[in-house]
Amino acid sequence: MALGLLYRIYERNLLQGLDKDRFPRHIGIVLDGHRRYAREEGLSSYTESYRVGMARFEEFLGWANELEIPAVTAWVLSRENLARPAEELEPYFDVLVELFGRLPEECAEFDMGIRFIGSLDLLPDRLVAAAKAAEEAQPSGARRLNIAMGYGGRQEIVDAARDLVEKLMTETTDPAAVAARIDAEALAAHMYSSDLPDPDLLIRTSGESRLSGFLLWQSAYAEFVFVDVNWPAFRRVDFLRALRDFTTRSRRYGK
Repeated sequence: MALGLLYRIYERNLLQGLDKDRFPRHIGIVLDGHRRYAREEGLSSYTESYRVGMARFEEFLGWANELEIPAVTAWVLSRENLARPAEELEPYFDVLVELFGRLPEECAEFDMGIRFIGSLDLLPDRLVAAAKAAEEAQPSGARRLNIAMGYGGRQEIVDAARDLVEKLMTETTDPAAVAARIDAEALAAHMYSSDLPDPDLLIRTSGESRLSGFLLWQSAYAEFVFVDVNWPAFRRVDFLRALRDFTTRSRRYGK
């Protein structure tokens, strides 16, 4: 009880000290540490930690909405994760399907459109169907939620390059002319979320100090915050601390 009160006071003081004019326009977040959380908490199955984590994700969207963050990209499943045993993946797929059923109503309340990015063709039909239903139910809004699923940053760059070359080849078949029109700006226009600004802030939980390929192209000038807690234990105070760190940094572009 007393600890909860202290955290609320601390959160309020953190929030009051934030420079809202320096808030990120786009936050990328890696929801990492579900299995570690299950082991540390002695949970009977990973399914329990997945459900706690997705409930925390819904809370996080509420926190971002309160602070009027325009865009969030959340990495819930990587391409590499798909190599895990079925007994680990299937319960997670079940929890994601449940989440996607709830998200449209919640995102409508936040005026937040939903979009899924990644190699959805690698995923089970039931998961893809749930994702598409969520996207169709809440396609647009003043804010954006991207859910990266079956996602890999290298693959995104490969897909963008292929799309760009295919487009250019409809206009000319001269290899030199095609090559001359491939530059950073042209390639950026073919990334999965080219209509959004690049993320200003990337947050990863569970104590891992690496991106693992998350938004490789877009993160060139992003600020990184690595948080020690596992995702299901991520608190509003952790989010506010990450924002405090971000707003007090002197951002440099180039080096």
